[in-house]
Amino acid sequence: MSRKGVGGGGRAGAMRRVFVYEYLSGGGRLDDDPQAAAELMPMGVAMRDAMVLDMLCAPDCAVTVATCAEAGTNPPGAACTSARPGETPADFVGRQARQHDAVWLVAPETGGLLGRLAAVVEPARWLGCTPAAIAVASSKRATVEQLHARGVATPLGWRDDPAVRRWVVKPDDGTGAIDSRVHLERSAAERDLAARPAGSGWLEPWVEGEALSVSMLCHDGSADLLSVNRQHIAVDAEGALHFRGVDVNVVPADDARRPALAALALQVAQALPGLRGFVGIDVVWHVPRGPVLIEVNPRVTSAYVGLSASLGRNIAAELLDGCAGEAGHG
Repeated sequence: MSRKGVGGGGRAGAMRRVFVYEYLSGGGRLDDDPQAAAELMPMGVAMRDAMVLDMLCAPDCAVTVATCAEAGTNPPGAACTSARPGETPADFVGRQARQHDAVWLVAPETGGLLGRLAAVVEPARWLGCTPAAIAVASSKRATVEQLHARGVATPLGWRDDPAVRRWVVKPDDGTGAIDSRVHLERSAAERDLAARPAGSGWLEPWVEGEALSVSMLCHDGSADLLSVNRQHIAVDAEGALHFRGVDVNVVPADDARRPALAALALQVAQALPGLRGFVGIDVVWHVPRGPVLIEVNPRVTSAYVGLSASLGRNIAAELLDGCAGEAGHG
């Protein structure tokens, strides 16, 4: 395993200073959606702690983690820091980036937040996807349209299929299952879409099948499939979608579905340039068509929690060394 310094300033064997920032547990706010913030904070803390633990176990790493009072207990072993009074998340991240060799960051794509935070970090220090890839993945419409046009199986393949029995309306720019609704009739879905602010929603056929996610490490158009995870998605009596958690690494390497899922992961990495580091894709396994891409998460997802232990490999160390050899935002 290489111990090359990140950011161009390291030397072989030098201590690498890594700043870990998860938006909510690092003091960020979702002022326009307190319900979403309350729902996402526990997942944010879990992701933060898993990321910090793995980085602390990587060779020659000193870790600083962003914290806030609302996040509760701080992860042990890392130096903790908080934003200054009145400091914006972008200013906080930019200040910390200048003091560290690498920045590993998780934030919602909503409202362009993740992209703005990526933009304040020097490319060679950024352990994530390029701003251009983040911009595409931040829009559900842009993601499925671009990937569908490049031959990836998406719900757009069902647009004119008379066998479709349900449709889903979701925020084009949104996190998780929040504010997404399933309808039994297309006309009802179209009314739902029309009732939302212009351009804010996205309607697509509901693909029947098992809800999965694929965790992968991406570098320069390649995709190393790490795990296939089972998502627990509930639809209530009103049609509202609810995310109930994820079971990590539940599809073993010898499962007959793995080759098709690995092929889909590679297709996505090649069809959406700039995917870099840890990336999650949401997939439905449709019988008989196989895996269908629903959306791309250009960042760490909740499936990261427990993944290194499950695989017996330190994903953070691999990500750090892999990104050290790349040009960053280029």
